[in-house]
Amino acid sequence: MKKFGNQELYSWYNKNIMKNYPEFPDFKPIEITDRDFIREILWSYQPEVSELTFTNFFIWRNYYHFYWTVLHGCFITYYRDRDGSLSATQPVGNGDRVKAVSEILKFLRKEKEQKQPEIRMADKRIVSELIKSGEYQIESNRDYFDYVYRTEDLIKLPGRKYHNKRNHISQFIKKYEFQYRPLQQEFIPECLNLSNVWCTMRKCEEDPGLMGEQQAIFEALNNFDQLSLNGGVILVNGRVEAFSIGELLNKDTAVIHIEKANPEIPHLYALINQQFAENTWLNTKWINREEDLGEENLRRAKESYYPDHLVEKFTISKVNPAD
Repeated sequence: MKKFGNQELYSWYNKNIMKNYPEFPDFKPIEITDRDFIREILWSYQPEVSELTFTNFFIWRNYYHFYWTVLHGCFITYYRDRDGSLSATQPVGNGDRVKAVSEILKFLRKEKEQKQPEIRMADKRIVSELIKSGEYQIESNRDYFDYVYRTEDLIKLPGRKYHNKRNHISQFIKKYEFQYRPLQQEFIPECLNLSNVWCTMRKCEEDPGLMGEQQAIFEALNNFDQLSLNGGVILVNGRVEAFSIGELLNKDTAVIHIEKANPEIPHLYALINQQFAENTWLNTKWINREEDLGEENLRRAKESYYPDHLVEKFTISKVNPAD
């Protein structure tokens, strides 16, 4: 693919691919046809936070209602968050990110009537560009920090600290015969069925967040090829009993968007985690397994794999929103 710098990216796409991409103050919903344009901007930024992939915006679009535009040469969205408020994502691109932050917050306050508009899940790069001005209130949110692991650790599970994980996989192998396969179209219907079974067992209909996740899984599976995702499945007795889906977040890091396994078969999660890393991500240094959302059991599970580091995320708002 052709490489771009500065404003060349936007002018080339405007001329060759998306002559009608939205420019602020116009916004449009996220669509699959936006992928090439948005992905190129995000990839050029080489993000660390897991939210900054086209896949994330696309598969969660119906839950968060993302609307996007180009503002000061940057890709930016606003969306409806879990608490019902309208928030923005950070500006990404080679344009003036500081001006874009100021204008999107002003837009949310004046046009969308948000009393204290915020940019959420922002990375330390944009924070470093804003903090000197003194105009912004910046807070980190531990519940949204991404867990990042050494790929080699997730593959080899070395040393005493991973003894339990190795033992779980050994127990599974003694009891079941399994096959690992790359996730291809032939397995999509079974993955969809497994997700439905999982959701029924977990009573997703009683939890809006789980229903949103279920919809995101369906979007990822039904658009698997168009999104150029990587995936893997575990077959037990010829049936898909676990699957995982991810992609490159940056040149050194894979991000795992989805991981599901039959809850009635012990230790499947340990196996799909290890097998997906070994069979797909050998050439990456890091694997980002996203956040825990403050859920105690999920946090305990992610910490049990001993992350190398956490990626901080921040909430940004104006000290004086009226400015």
